[in-house]
Amino acid sequence: MLAIAPATRTGTRIKEIASIEGVRDNQLLGYGLVVGLNGTGDKRQTFFSAQSLANMLDRMGIQVAPSAIQVRNMAAVMLTANLPPYAQPGTRIDVQASAIGDSSNLQGGTLILTPLKAANGEVFAVAQGAVVTGGFVAGKGGNSTTVNHPTAGRIPNGAIVEKAPPSVLKPGARINLQLRMADFTTSARLASVVNQRFGDGTARCESAGLVSVAIPPDWTQKPVEFVAEIEGLTLEADRPARIIINERTGTITAGSGIRIRPAAILHGNLNIAVETTLDVTQPAPLSAGQTATTPTVNVVAKEDPAKSIHLKQGATVEDLVRALTAVGSTPRDIIAILQNLKAAGALDAEIEVL
Repeated sequence: MLAIAPATRTGTRIKEIASIEGVRDNQLLGYGLVVGLNGTGDKRQTFFSAQSLANMLDRMGIQVAPSAIQVRNMAAVMLTANLPPYAQPGTRIDVQASAIGDSSNLQGGTLILTPLKAANGEVFAVAQGAVVTGGFVAGKGGNSTTVNHPTAGRIPNGAIVEKAPPSVLKPGARINLQLRMADFTTSARLASVVNQRFGDGTARCESAGLVSVAIPPDWTQKPVEFVAEIEGLTLEADRPARIIINERTGTITAGSGIRIRPAAILHGNLNIAVETTLDVTQPAPLSAGQTATTPTVNVVAKEDPAKSIHLKQGATVEDLVRALTAVGSTPRDIIAILQNLKAAGALDAEIEVL
């Protein structure tokens, strides 16, 4: 299977290839308890879940020893969430819940109030709500079926933001554009496009992945509009020629226009078949002999003739793949041929194997 990426003609917006430095997501983490399970919660071997329940009950004025608790309708989970930039207090975000004990199923459970903290220990959100697993376990004992992963679930809009994140656009005289894929040519083109729009000297390339842009005096009081104006500018992004190969699925993905230098390709198949036939020998009538089985082994080697493919000068990888497919080559054969062409120096493209 081959997927050919179409060539870009109208250009790419800066919004698609670069981001503003400081405007990013923040990861949150929390530890909580899911209750209301139908006997599929943590067992007695999971001590920390019983200790957590005892601590929670103690804060509610109920004192009970953790060793005396045996509740199978509760499970300890780890919570993860992404706090988007500019999220204001009151905004709701999704939460992922994953069992960390020996619970077998979180279906039907409800997460109780749990704070979500950043890496610095500050609480930025509070999560609570019903867990949606997207999987289930049916049957009992040895006759059961599991679909997807019932020990991990999602709480849609399950967390409320309590504090605004620090990843916001900081006021100042300059902003930095970070390229998602560092490239010297693309970085230079980006700076050139910004300078054409706002004047020479507005943007300068700091590296292959960073372009520093000065905010013009007319836009000092309108930084948001200035960023929006930059994101709408278009340019021709430059990318190195690359072929992505997934040997597990036999998928080949290549950009268009990757040319092949003159080279000779000879690829044939050698098939070896080993067949075993059992011959049964019967003894003569009224004799004292016994029925015997004699194996007969036949080894047959067959080599298919190599198929010839002729490509014109300036042929591309797309032309080669189509020609190979037309003569019945499998994706495995095409992958091997592309790798050999790269090793022979006839293919000016990077090959990445997944």
